[in-house]
Parts: sequence; structure tokens; C-alpha cells
Amino acid sequence: MTHEKMILAVITMNGETVAGGAPIFVCRTKEEMERIAANLEAILDGIAHELGDGLLVIVKH
Repeated sequence: MTHEKMILAVITMNGETVAGGAPIFVCRTKEEMERIAANLEAILDGIAHELGDGLLVIVKH
């Protein structure tokens, strides 16, 4: 089974503003967010998108 068009992970600096079924990674700095996003992109074969200041999602297109 192939999964298409789904959110694989959420990366944030404010864990109180997100919820849901995808794994959530809470970071202390923007640099930490970017490092984790880059690693998750490679591991999950996804693409990172910034939805707002301090909020990234890794998606599969």
C-alpha cells in the first residue's frame, strides 16, 4: 500500500498550538527545527513546508 498526500510530521516551537494524528516534534530554537526537518525529510522521503513562524510540516506529495 502506498500513502500519498499526507502529513508525516509536525515540527514546532510551541507544542500547545498543535494537535493531531501526526508525530509532533517540539523544538527550542529555529535552528533545531531546521535540523530536525532536514533529517525527517530524508528519513521519511517527504518535503518540509513552513506554515508559519515556528511551525513546519513534513508532507508526502
